[in-house]
Amino acid sequence: MSLTQSLAAKKQEILKSWFQTTVDSYPADTARFLKGQKDPFANPVGKATYQSLDALLDALATGAGRDAMASALDPILRIRAVQTFTPSMATSFVFSLKQIIRKHLPGRGSDADLDMGGLDRQIDEMAMAAFDIYVACREKIYELKATESRNQFFGSLKRAGLIVEAEADGPGF
Repeated sequence: MSLTQSLAAKKQEILKSWFQTTVDSYPADTARFLKGQKDPFANPVGKATYQSLDALLDALATGAGRDAMASALDPILRIRAVQTFTPSMATSFVFSLKQIIRKHLPGRGSDADLDMGGLDRQIDEMAMAAFDIYVACREKIYELKATESRNQFFGSLKRAGLIVEAEADGPGF
């Protein structure tokens, strides 16, 4: 049985373990809620996380490439970017997949070791894409905060009468 077939056969077990590990990176009360609440409207973070991990496993099993992985990573990393995670904590769930797969697909022989090397490279590629997405999201957040602060500052100056906006239809223009 090939590694791809083995992954497909054990997908639900791997997904369950990966979701558990990912959710456990949150504080205990939050993790308990994310695992326990099954209603997608009451628990959109848990649902988005589960769906992202499911799509990532599909992309990994089919060798879909970086674009498919980035598309699946985006929702979970957007959520983690607005939370109090450090970059390493926010992306660590990707690396945990290596141990989870090895736990569910133990002792497969030397040919499988070669396949696992390729799988490890794909997971490393997934981790690099995850870090890029996380950093882009954080940059956008900082940009939005800076723009908001600038607008508040100039709005305060304008209300205080310390600056006057130039007319757009000024003479000679």
